[in-house]
Amino acid sequence: MTINCKGKLINLTTPKVMGILNLTPDSFYDGGKYHDENGIFLQVEKMLGDGATFIDVGAYSSRPGAKHISEQEELKRIVPIVKKLIVKFPNILLSIDTFRSKVAKQCIEQGAALINDISAGEMDEKMMQTVGDLNVPYIMMHMNGTPQNMQQNPTYKNVTQEVLYYFSEKIALARSFGINDTIIDPGFGFGKKNTHNFQLLNELELFKNIELPLLIGVSRKSMIYKTLNSDAQKALNGTSSMNTISLFKGANILRVHDVKEAMECVVLVEKLKS
Repeated sequence: MTINCKGKLINLTTPKVMGILNLTPDSFYDGGKYHDENGIFLQVEKMLGDGATFIDVGAYSSRPGAKHISEQEELKRIVPIVKKLIVKFPNILLSIDTFRSKVAKQCIEQGAALINDISAGEMDEKMMQTVGDLNVPYIMMHMNGTPQNMQQNPTYKNVTQEVLYYFSEKIALARSFGINDTIIDPGFGFGKKNTHNFQLLNELELFKNIELPLLIGVSRKSMIYKTLNSDAQKALNGTSSMNTISLFKGANILRVHDVKEAMECVVLVEKLKS
């Protein structure tokens, strides 16, 4: 199972880790932490050194109830950083966390490698056509609603079945736009109650039937810390537990804040499997 990133085939048979770089002032865990160039470089260098294959850069906070920002503000936050990261780390594989086609296009033109869209094209009808034209891998996530309203009262008859059906439609649409490398993300915490999140995790192996790479993003999320009566700052151990379960159930990419610990999960699970 491979994806083509800037002419380089990335084999996802052995799971990979994607490090999170938030350029937002209000993300739920590390908002405002990486706001100066030196701090950004140091964090990216650390994540790459700890074993990250991808760095996921986002400038629009998608936490529940996050403030909406304009396209121009998002471009202002992200494009200069993408330019500098490509110069500083020439071999870096940058993933761009955006639902806007214009942001995706400008970042890919600066040297980014793939697009991570929380809305799977729902929030910008030009996104899939843009990704197809750019010929880059596309991560599509399931989200019920928008970041502003998704947690108001998410309701499903059977969340796993509904998410699987959603992807069957979205994958067909992506292929119609010439997108060759598609990665699916069930969207833990995006328009889902805790019961929905844990059902998805419990039935995660069903997503193998789609026969596409599976990205899991549970890092320090409320499904962990609320269950443990804690907070995001203390949710690393819980995150590692969830990542380990996800790997056993078929995850190909772990999207995380803590790369070193996620890599340890990968190494240990791969050792056990072998």
